[in-house]
Amino acid sequence: MTHSQILRANGARLMDRIHARLAARARPATGFVSQPEPRTIGHYARGRQLMAGNFLFAGQLVEAKNVSIWDVAPNDPRVASLVQGCVWLDDLAAVGDARARAAAQSWIADWIARFGNGKGPGWTPDLTGRRLIRWINHGFFLMRGQERDFTDAYFRSLARQTIFLSRRWTSTRSGLPRFEALTGMVYAGLSLEGMERHVDPAVRALAHDCKSQVDTEGGIATRNPEELLEVFTLLTWAAQALAEADRDVPDTLLAAQARIAPTLRALRHADGGLARFHGGGRGLEGRLDHALALAGMKQRPGEGLHMGFARLSAGRTSLIVDASAPPVGPASFDAHASTLAFELTSGRRPVIVNCGSGASFGEDWRRAGRATPSHSTLAIDGYSSSRLDPPGRGATLRGELLAEVPRDVPFVQSTVSDGMRLELGHDGYRSTHGLTHARTLDLAFDGRAIAGEDLLATLTPADEAAFDRAMDAGALQGIAFAVRFHIHPEVDAAVDLGGGAISMALKSGEIWVFRQDGSAEMTLEPSVYLENGRLKPRATQQVVLTGRAMSYATRVRWSLAKAQDTPTALRDVGVEDFDAHLTDVDETA
Repeated sequence: MTHSQILRANGARLMDRIHARLAARARPATGFVSQPEPRTIGHYARGRQLMAGNFLFAGQLVEAKNVSIWDVAPNDPRVASLVQGCVWLDDLAAVGDARARAAAQSWIADWIARFGNGKGPGWTPDLTGRRLIRWINHGFFLMRGQERDFTDAYFRSLARQTIFLSRRWTSTRSGLPRFEALTGMVYAGLSLEGMERHVDPAVRALAHDCKSQVDTEGGIATRNPEELLEVFTLLTWAAQALAEADRDVPDTLLAAQARIAPTLRALRHADGGLARFHGGGRGLEGRLDHALALAGMKQRPGEGLHMGFARLSAGRTSLIVDASAPPVGPASFDAHASTLAFELTSGRRPVIVNCGSGASFGEDWRRAGRATPSHSTLAIDGYSSSRLDPPGRGATLRGELLAEVPRDVPFVQSTVSDGMRLELGHDGYRSTHGLTHARTLDLAFDGRAIAGEDLLATLTPADEAAFDRAMDAGALQGIAFAVRFHIHPEVDAAVDLGGGAISMALKSGEIWVFRQDGSAEMTLEPSVYLENGRLKPRATQQVVLTGRAMSYATRVRWSLAKAQDTPTALRDVGVEDFDAHLTDVDETA
């Protein structure tokens, strides 16, 4: 990170602190003019865990019964974004009983006492917007049975946070943080007495960002599907709150929603979860369907790319591929070297996945999760298809940015005799080895079979010269590569047919069989599945096809198909884990 970048970041934090302290002198709101209907979705099981004193922060479990959340939260910037935004209030409200309400009231009162005068890490525009939305959404839940002292302090704090937002939202990074700040300001302006003047500036800014930050494909710069869902959800909440207050909803906001909705549908697997790319997870259970229903957006995705992703679906099978270059610049902080990687889901069951974001397990896991070998695609040994900037050059206070991303990522979608085809490529290894990676994926019309081909090839004499230099550097032993297929941890995989195939048994009863043409060595190796909300990475497996590129063109063909005796239609009604996200907590208890 450059000296000027450090100075700007430090300056922004200083101004946040100054305006947070100034906002503490603001004239307080005295009550609600109107209150938006609570729309934030909480998780009942997580709420119960909080009440039991099991606090899970960014992969760290703290067990402390009858203790304030502010006394146990680690002093970690990642934790601040989780805790200071008060998203946990959704979980306590999902429980909704007297004990949950008492915990929520106590922790909010404690926040006001500790941080209400402008102190602490929560005074950033995006976190303040996130917090305001929760406090207002759950206002009646928080105020029920409380004395005047609490309600006065509650409204006074809401007013201070609103004033702070009105002064500092312009300093927020564009994208999701800005949308959070502005939606929070809209909520506060519509809901609180004396704050109405902040509505129009927030709506104008929100309308501007809808036009500038949501592209024609209905995507955002980060290409993070889960982040796109969060943006869509915020826009839906803002639109609903404006409509309920009999205010006009800007056309640009409605148009942004209309662009995003089909993109989210394209990025949703058959099991309802989002494709896990560029730092995003599956999304909070029910959030996507709820947001789409609330917005009333019924547009279906068409062919072609959606935020740079391609989709094939047939029968019970969905396949989603990263068919574009990763983001660059500030938008690449969470971006992964995942070009041409895919995920596959059959019915309600994920089969082939990417490892996911390791950010919640520390910086080492975060870096590992961004590398190409953590994705279901081909990687040349020791290289990712995109590389991180060298230390000190492209880093920000948030982390490292991507550099040297593929420049040319061709994409063709077509129909063949027995199914649908994607033809893709990228030149991420062209500068280092003179090689272009081309991938062909065919999905049968009945969704029962996928045929794939991965090709490493030189395209020009200059590429051949670069390949020759790489061969010379490796003592003419060839350029090692591996094609990886990471398997979801709930799939049981085993080597079959004397090593000629790998069978994958799903909990639904389906059996998928992986085969290859013999041009590579096939092994079943350990892998990990990185999931937010867990104490540690989940152990799983991966199919790995290894080989060496010895000539200007090297080809590997493979297939993944349902076993012949697997029925076309299944009733997948198996009992799921009560709470997959908290399994690790239960195991350690």
